[in-house]
Amino acid sequence: MASQPRPPARGHHHDVPLDDHGFPILQHRQILVIISGLMLTMLLAQLDNMIVAPALPTIVGELGGMTHVAWVTTAYILTSTIATPIWGKFGDMYGRRRMFLAAIVLFLIGSALCGLSRNMTELILFRGFQGIGGGGLLVSVFSVMGVIIPPRNRGKYMGYFMAVMPAAMIAGPSLGGLITEHISWNWIFYVNLPLGIAALFVVNITMRGVPETLIKARLDTAGIVLAVLWIAALVLFASWGGTEFEWGSWQIIALGVVAVVGFVAFLFVEHRAEEPLIPLRFFAIRNYTLAAIVGFVVGFGMFGGMTFIPQYQQFVQGQNATNSGLLLMPMMLGMMAVSLTVGQIISRTGHYRVFPVVGTVIMIAALFELSRLDAHASILHTSLLLVLLGAGMGFLMQTTSLIAQNSVQMRDLGAATGTSTFVRNIGGSLGIAVLGSVFTHQLTGSLGQLGGAAGGGEAASGSLTPEALQALPTAVQILVKQGMTDAVTEVFLVAALMSIAGFVASLFIKQVALRAAPQKPANAPGAGPADAS
Repeated sequence: MASQPRPPARGHHHDVPLDDHGFPILQHRQILVIISGLMLTMLLAQLDNMIVAPALPTIVGELGGMTHVAWVTTAYILTSTIATPIWGKFGDMYGRRRMFLAAIVLFLIGSALCGLSRNMTELILFRGFQGIGGGGLLVSVFSVMGVIIPPRNRGKYMGYFMAVMPAAMIAGPSLGGLITEHISWNWIFYVNLPLGIAALFVVNITMRGVPETLIKARLDTAGIVLAVLWIAALVLFASWGGTEFEWGSWQIIALGVVAVVGFVAFLFVEHRAEEPLIPLRFFAIRNYTLAAIVGFVVGFGMFGGMTFIPQYQQFVQGQNATNSGLLLMPMMLGMMAVSLTVGQIISRTGHYRVFPVVGTVIMIAALFELSRLDAHASILHTSLLLVLLGAGMGFLMQTTSLIAQNSVQMRDLGAATGTSTFVRNIGGSLGIAVLGSVFTHQLTGSLGQLGGAAGGGEAASGSLTPEALQALPTAVQILVKQGMTDAVTEVFLVAALMSIAGFVASLFIKQVALRAAPQKPANAPGAGPADAS
């Protein structure tokens, strides 16, 4: 693949000295000031993820359509996936602070609209709009981290970010459940507003201390349009095939053709673009590509677990929305504890190659065991499996991002971060779509047998809520619980099989020296060049 000429960069904003690797030489106090804004934004993003999951059964029950439960999440993931590389590239071109603030504003507008939704169609559309802003939140956080903290030193600061996760994990699920039960599910979106306004204020001030190197180039409009086209077609193909339309129907065939043709055209345009939305040269870097594959698998499994395990907990185990939210905490706590430990080990030793291998093995084992749940599994058993799943993700989340950022030059950090996050979100999008299709197909097949039973029509139509289930005859309850169990366990089996690809990819990751801050600024030792094999 021919390399494209690199356009000149406009100068650094602020007179901040840089080390030999291009990182700003900042005092610990200066880094903490900047991190405060990043932490608040991460809390906003994580809280939204945690707060919605326990409310999903009530939302789809009230608005109608159990078969559309995945779309409340899919719409958000789809648009945030498309938006992620765009935000990353725009940050490189127009300034990270400016794009950071714009992403927060769009996210807040989307949150308000979601709370105002009157039917499932509006909610799905507004979740999609919210996702456009959401796609810029985490990529902005990770891009700024990548700019101000060298990879080798990043573990020292991960503790501050890990402190955000327990707050989101504890407050999010419990708050989502309490609001759903005692106020209204609409308010799970309104709570984003005060926190988002605070994040907007803090980021606006603290980001003034981050130096910027802006790329001067023509906007890759064709690449953006084609990315929207093929990604949307691909996710709709995976989501609607076998559920909304038969696999052999003209609608599904047309979506498949659009996805393939759009993707090929996208590759052609990106290869020739002056400053492409997704620089294809990244994927010529071995470690970058392998880390992206592992990240794809993480997204596939993580969003599957967060979307479908509450269905099992509420319909089968009889938990209310509050408890269901709290029962997601074991997964998040496992992920937090392992991620923090791994970050510290990497900072001290500089070695990371073993962690993706261990993480994918644990993740596969956890997903496989979750696929063996039955209708009588205890809460303790489920929680232990979720701890195991979270631990597997903890080995992977920070490590894959670090490997990707360490593989590229500083000028490409925003685009590289956006692209790796994009691939992980594609995994989440396809995960929700594919697993949602599996869930719906299995569930409708099981509940279809209830059509003639008392209350069976409500169950088969997908408008059944966990509360309404308790009022049905015992025989119908047993059949519904078994149908829900079969659907959820099938989802985890598919996710386990998919995760094997991540394990294979992790075996080929090479140990490449991490860029580190110099011990003596005047005489900084050089780290090895980014892996380009």
